[in-house]
Amino acid sequence: MTASLDRLTELRRALPVTAAAMFVVALLVPVWRIAFEAPQYPEGLLVELYAYPRLGGDYAEVQALNHYVGFYYPDPVFVDPNYAVHPDAIAAPEWILGPVVFLAVAAAGVFVALAPTDRKLRLGLLGQLAGATVAFVGTFAIVQYRLFQAGHALGESAPVVGVREFTPPLLGGYEIANISGVAWFGPGGYLAGIGFLLLVVAYLLRDSQVTVGEAPGRVRDRLSGGNEDGDGDGEPEQIGPAAEEIAEAQTAANPESVSTPDGPTSDDSGTDGSTQNGPKTGVN
Repeated sequence: MTASLDRLTELRRALPVTAAAMFVVALLVPVWRIAFEAPQYPEGLLVELYAYPRLGGDYAEVQALNHYVGFYYPDPVFVDPNYAVHPDAIAAPEWILGPVVFLAVAAAGVFVALAPTDRKLRLGLLGQLAGATVAFVGTFAIVQYRLFQAGHALGESAPVVGVREFTPPLLGGYEIANISGVAWFGPGGYLAGIGFLLLVVAYLLRDSQVTVGEAPGRVRDRLSGGNEDGDGDGEPEQIGPAAEEIAEAQTAANPESVSTPDGPTSDDSGTDGSTQNGPKTGVN
């Protein structure tokens, strides 16, 4: 059991678990938001959308503005949202599946992190990354299609007539009549995006057993280029003319000790004629 928990400190296992936590938290906050500007509201308005049928912010005021051009919030069909659904609103029953997508990707991350073998872990990381890509890209495509439908189904009984059909972008700005809006990620969208990037990094590290604790040191080594050309004590080895200048400076500072190919020599020889290796002995 302890060994299994220790393996979770490997980055390739810890990152999917961290991503799973982000996907769960993303359900608690808005994943998408639209900032509006209109002459009636000089300070602007903000509408926040969750991963399930719920709106936040100034959605009531924006709904009143949208009524003039016949643009309505979608109808989730199977549940009652926290806003009034207009009879001419487009149907978006898949909105209730948002939490299912987030929780499924999160559960897959935990399952993959607990893979018993390296081979199963590598396959799991690949499968999860592919599944998360399909899930999130598919969600983006569906939401954009619903926006297209809403912008091309403007109510004919709207007070303001002659408004051209349009397609609100999932990310970016647009303008309709005298109302302009900018759509972008909410906090939940950022969490989901970061979680997806963690899955990408985990897959890139699928063959590495680097742990969370070892990661900072590995990063420092990579940034510093390591000590491949060093002399083993962390100091780079000096070669070429620079080394010769250093050697000459050391010799000038300590002339009594000079290194030679045969070893160090000294002017301070013994008075009895003995050498550094002691008196020679032998048989005459």
